[in-house]
Amino acid sequence: MKFVGIVGSNAEKSYNRKLLHFIKTKYKDLFELEIVEIKDIPLFNQSNDQTQSEPIQKLNQAILDADGVIIATPEHNHTIPASLKSVLEWLSFNIHPFDAKPVMIVGASYFDQGSSRAQLHLRQILDAPGVNAIVMPGNEFLLGKVKEAFDANDQLKDANTIKFLGSVLEKFTEFVSLVNRLEAPKEEPLPKEDLHATKAIDTTIADVDMAAEDWVEQAAKKVNAVEGNTYVKLNRGILTVDQINTFLASMPMELTFADENNQFLYYNYTKEAADMLADRVPGQVGNPLVLCHPERSLGSVEWVIQQLRSGKQDAVRVNVPTHGPDKFVVHNYQAMRDEEGNYKGINEYILDFKPIVDWYLKQTGLKLEGEIDAGSGASAQDHSVDAGSGATAKD
Repeated sequence: MKFVGIVGSNAEKSYNRKLLHFIKTKYKDLFELEIVEIKDIPLFNQSNDQTQSEPIQKLNQAILDADGVIIATPEHNHTIPASLKSVLEWLSFNIHPFDAKPVMIVGASYFDQGSSRAQLHLRQILDAPGVNAIVMPGNEFLLGKVKEAFDANDQLKDANTIKFLGSVLEKFTEFVSLVNRLEAPKEEPLPKEDLHATKAIDTTIADVDMAAEDWVEQAAKKVNAVEGNTYVKLNRGILTVDQINTFLASMPMELTFADENNQFLYYNYTKEAADMLADRVPGQVGNPLVLCHPERSLGSVEWVIQQLRSGKQDAVRVNVPTHGPDKFVVHNYQAMRDEEGNYKGINEYILDFKPIVDWYLKQTGLKLEGEIDAGSGASAQDHSVDAGSGATAKD
């Protein structure tokens, strides 16, 4: 867990700075604390907007990146220092890094009250519209008589004070976890996928049974598909159908095309299923995707398509360790889109890239560091893989 500690003073000598450094060192096993200063922040002036200046943006980004914030404030004239108030004005003017951010307030002062009135005012400021921080209630840490509180090594001397500070910080970590869970954006479920391909699209070949073993032959006859030495004009080339087949068959990977309607339309047929990294047979072409995968994998198939169709991910990649340590097999599911960005289906390509790695290492003289864990996964979620169909199986 990462916190930011804001020194609430621009003075060169500050006991609140000492307090934050003590917290950073003493409780490093509880959280990571980055201490930031406000000495370089200019005085707030709404007529001279400096929110994009380097010191303000640096502080803004540090707060945004943190899980929580600890502010250590002195007490000046029964309230917080003018420098700290000015900083909070900047951070609630055109930028709002404190919005829904968990904050803990600590403070040190020369007198018995231990910055109690300053802390009360700071809570009110942090609760103001435009700031909207979520300040941990109660659990006040008020360090009074600071000239006597630290030893020569800037360590707090009183064991009970240290114990209480530790208990408050532990509660703050729990508070941060709770707030961040509550404030996490609620992800709307993606629309269900029609893996049965029941809805026709512009390129669907009607009146041909998708499950037919000879779907390719029936569909080709239905639409008078060209073949053989007939030329096809592509976006940057003219090839015969035979040349296109030869070109695709020469690819050093297994290619599969499923359209936006979730119909399996093509694979570069070059070998028998038993010799493929993900076995497919000619009779599968034309099938809706529901018929191309075992039932146990359909949930993961749907998840992959949802990620690609929605644009949450442009590609989903999964390694397949079941082929043995002599192969580095990866299934790549790539979203296809037209010039307007509309989803047009999935380009799945599967390859063993170990020969490429071996060649590169030989050419460069480099070596892989450590041992390769052929059983590790590499996807957005924890997945196992159905190597027989190329479908990811969600854990």
